[in-house]
Amino acid sequence: MDFINKVELTGIKTVDLLDFKPTTPVVALDIADFLHLGLMLKEKEFKEAVERFHWSTFTDQAVAVFCSTEAIVPTWAFMSIAVKLLEVHAQFDYCTVEALELSLWKREVERADFAGLAGEKVVVRAHQAIDPSLYMLVSARLNGIVKTLMFGEAGLPKVISKN
Repeated sequence: MDFINKVELTGIKTVDLLDFKPTTPVVALDIADFLHLGLMLKEKEFKEAVERFHWSTFTDQAVAVFCSTEAIVPTWAFMSIAVKLLEVHAQFDYCTVEALELSLWKREVERADFAGLAGEKVVVRAHQAIDPSLYMLVSARLNGIVKTLMFGEAGLPKVISKN
């Protein structure tokens, strides 16, 4: 007796957003560490601290730059940090680690080539831990391409739209 995979017979293709999750480590850089007592920017002291810092620790990483204190930091200071991060090929933004992780994940979904799914029945796999904005983005990317857009699992999907 042969086993018949009824899900496979439906012809439904699966998109799993976890497949697009970036593998680049995201680390935090607190700009307060470059400030006098973590509270104020003294230009000479700041520039010396930036020059002394071992930027190579961020090589090929994603860096979430932030300030943990209520210090007033001039914009040029962030530009100085950006130039140093560029030198070590880091990706960066002024945000939280979580926000940068999500931003990089969205970038991967935006870059994805979904042309192979044209005219297909497609289910986007359900994962509770994935931010809803990623589901909105993949829906926008797939809706005009696929024949049927669904959510859940291939065995019991929820139809979202039909084209």
